[in-house]
Amino acid sequence: MVEQREADRPSDPSDRTVPIASAPNLRDLGGLPAENGQIRRGVVYRSAGLGSLSDADEPLFAALGIRTVFDLRTAEETVTVPDRLPEAVRSVELDVLADSSVSVAARLGDLSADPRAFADALSGGRAERLFEDTYRDLIRLPSALVAYRDLYLGLADAARDGAALFHCTTGKDRTGWAAASLLTLLGVDADSVYQDYLQTNTDLLPVFEPALRRAEALGVDRETLLPVLGVRESYLQAAFAQMTERYGTIDGYVTDGLGLSAADVDRVRRVFT
Repeated sequence: MVEQREADRPSDPSDRTVPIASAPNLRDLGGLPAENGQIRRGVVYRSAGLGSLSDADEPLFAALGIRTVFDLRTAEETVTVPDRLPEAVRSVELDVLADSSVSVAARLGDLSADPRAFADALSGGRAERLFEDTYRDLIRLPSALVAYRDLYLGLADAARDGAALFHCTTGKDRTGWAAASLLTLLGVDADSVYQDYLQTNTDLLPVFEPALRRAEALGVDRETLLPVLGVRESYLQAAFAQMTERYGTIDGYVTDGLGLSAADVDRVRRVFT
């Protein structure tokens, strides 16, 4: 059975952030008011990649009770930077962008290789347009539908023990949609969903400060990189607009798009609220 850990955390996203230095952008989705009560605390988390989880921070991570990690990255990303997880934690790889030939969300490593070329390629509003299109892909790609279906079923699996966490590389795009869609399905109001989504700009951008300074030293304007390293409301709006166009509602998305049954949806709601 999925455990409910009673952590006394308020619903404000900034106060649900879990401060583990080597596990950036980590926060509990619990505590938010939902249609049928409140999202349970300590049962589902979101984060950036866990490839840099340090030996010193591993006990802090283990104390969260996470027993299953759903990795939404590409196969190349998981091989290049494998997660460092406690032995008791099971990893499930779900490649959301397997059917995407090029996705800016999976190319952030290019920033370190050549910051100037990376910035030039995404200047003039191109970054925003590319990310908005990537978010539409999170709804329309067959691989995304399969991955998010398996994520939902895995989260609601009665045989799964302990808390769960899902992540991608930076925990903002593929992870952002996973969190936003789950919270919406659970009946969290739109303002709270967007507030949680935009909290990434507070939790994640400080991690990129060294890269931003290196880029500035090469003459790259940091403002050019912020739409890439952070999130924008328009990105998530693009995903919801694509969802509405194709499936009408969040229930239509999870049933017609992801193929969940009514019983599956009911189980998701019972597990987390």
